[in-house]
Amino acid sequence: MTLDPVRLEIFNNLYQFIAEQMGIVLQNTATSVNIKERLDFSCAIFDGDGSLVANAPHIPVHLGSMSASVSSLIDDLGSELKPGNVYLSNNPYNGGTHLPDVTIITPVYFNKSLFPIFYVASRGHQADIGGVTPGSMPPHSTNIEEEGILFDNFLLVAGGNFRETAVRKKLVDSIYPARNPDQNIADFQAQIAANNRGVNELLKMVEQYGLKTVQSYMQHVQDNAEAAVKKAIAFLRDGEFSCPMDNGAVIKVKVTIDRHNLNATVDFTGTSSQLDNNFNAPSAVCQAAILYVFRTLVQENIPLNAGCLKPLQIIIPPGCMLNPNYPAAVVAGNVETSQNITDCLYGSLGIMAASQGTMNNFTFGNDKYQYYETICGGSGAGKDFDGTDAVQTQMTNSHLTDPEVLELRFPVVLEEFSIRQNSGGKGINQGGNGVVRKIRFLEQMTAGILSNRRHILPFGMEGGTPGKAGANHLKKLDNTIEKLDSKATVEMNPGDTFIIETPGGGGYGKMRE
Repeated sequence: MTLDPVRLEIFNNLYQFIAEQMGIVLQNTATSVNIKERLDFSCAIFDGDGSLVANAPHIPVHLGSMSASVSSLIDDLGSELKPGNVYLSNNPYNGGTHLPDVTIITPVYFNKSLFPIFYVASRGHQADIGGVTPGSMPPHSTNIEEEGILFDNFLLVAGGNFRETAVRKKLVDSIYPARNPDQNIADFQAQIAANNRGVNELLKMVEQYGLKTVQSYMQHVQDNAEAAVKKAIAFLRDGEFSCPMDNGAVIKVKVTIDRHNLNATVDFTGTSSQLDNNFNAPSAVCQAAILYVFRTLVQENIPLNAGCLKPLQIIIPPGCMLNPNYPAAVVAGNVETSQNITDCLYGSLGIMAASQGTMNNFTFGNDKYQYYETICGGSGAGKDFDGTDAVQTQMTNSHLTDPEVLELRFPVVLEEFSIRQNSGGKGINQGGNGVVRKIRFLEQMTAGILSNRRHILPFGMEGGTPGKAGANHLKKLDNTIEKLDSKATVEMNPGDTFIIETPGGGGYGKMRE
């Protein structure tokens, strides 16, 4: 169908609107603080081949990787898919990110079509999905089994009937079972409801415009994104960069620009081999980081979609930490390694200094309570802009739970949440400042911190100075203070306070004397 620029803009917004409506339903119907308050979820729509068409502006690391989960479902069960079925997956080796991020996928049928015409999907971070520590973000896991329960294209709804008995059995019959299966099931049902909204809105669109038009503009939207990325590539230069991490691993990337064809090769050869800790990142996470970076280079207001990847050749050597083999632990790869991939890519392109380079994953809980949050920090400065203080950077975009809700739902007190002054790097443009967050416990619980950039500083660029490294501390009831490393699991007693100081962003440009 011939492209009409006016209709292209209309459909761009329609597709995004549907994903946003899905997100509203999910937020309103979810039970966990993680999804309802922190908004740690993402919703998107896909074409019949499983390619990402559009999304709401949710979590970048989810959005760029969800298409791999949809493609996995099509590859595994394509001939078995049926109307009324809904599938659940969190397998990091089959399109997932890490086990707490559970993706629910609904195929969309129209007029008794034999095959799905579209797919809708929602991904939500479960407050707990099992594993060796409450919150399912164990700092010291060494294999995937310790991180929780793995679902691989699990049939969650069959012919319109929710399979509660089967999913509950899966949640509780495990070496490390889920601690609150009722909450898991409630959030799964919220995701199903969100998907149903997406299905209904897509079918309304088909009824109004016709299937041929809707499918044609799904392709046009992706083609437009491809053209926009090619336009941005025209202004890039070749580059290489290395990004060391606190645990000694190194991410290396080389970007080669083909100006004639307006393509780019992104090559991670030289990156550290698969690790014996949990900072391995599934290839879907690496793809999400690449997609995010190149989308941010586009000036036009386009939805993030599969078209952004078409001008890119991606090389991720098998068996490296960005393409690990089962049963490697991966829980930090999604949240920590993804941040460093992003910084490394921006560094290779000369775009901006490092942001905080971590999500500062903080979990606490026991058999009754489970809580997880990511904590903001400083963003890096660039040629034409300062960094920002106290912001969720790069691959995350979640909120922090309001203090009133946090203290109402959990036996803790938020003692302090403030800007960490002078933690941003200096330069012609200044790096953003991190934050200080102090949480005092009123009951005995297990707490964990999973972080990075506690030893390695967020790099500056073009002569700008690095941002300050982060720091983790445990303050006991008797006021003694214990310094904690990047990763730590501690038993919190009533009156103990967990203190997290997040990194600042790097500065850009050398200041004149």
